[in-house]
Amino acid sequence: MAEKLTTYDPAEDLTSDAAIAIFMAEAFETEDAGYIAHALGVVARSKGMTQIASQTGLSREQLYRSFSENGNPTLKTTIAVMKALGIELTAKAHVV
Repeated sequence: MAEKLTTYDPAEDLTSDAAIAIFMAEAFETEDAGYIAHALGVVARSKGMTQIASQTGLSREQLYRSFSENGNPTLKTTIAVMKALGIELTAKAHVV
């Protein structure tokens, strides 16, 4: 009998603020805008997309679409979701 495999969903493992911070820090280190957006979507799903939609004033559908693997959220949407998630975007000088 063949073993049935299920798809892994990283959102299920993001159960603490510390786990979310590590997950997002690693996403930002990639400097890949598409991956960062996807990672924000994973975090949003871990918190509950309905809750994030309510806090941002955006529809669940728009959030799912914007933060999907092929999504391309606007900066305004990204900042609204980050604020709802309690994730702060900061800047620092890159020393060469």
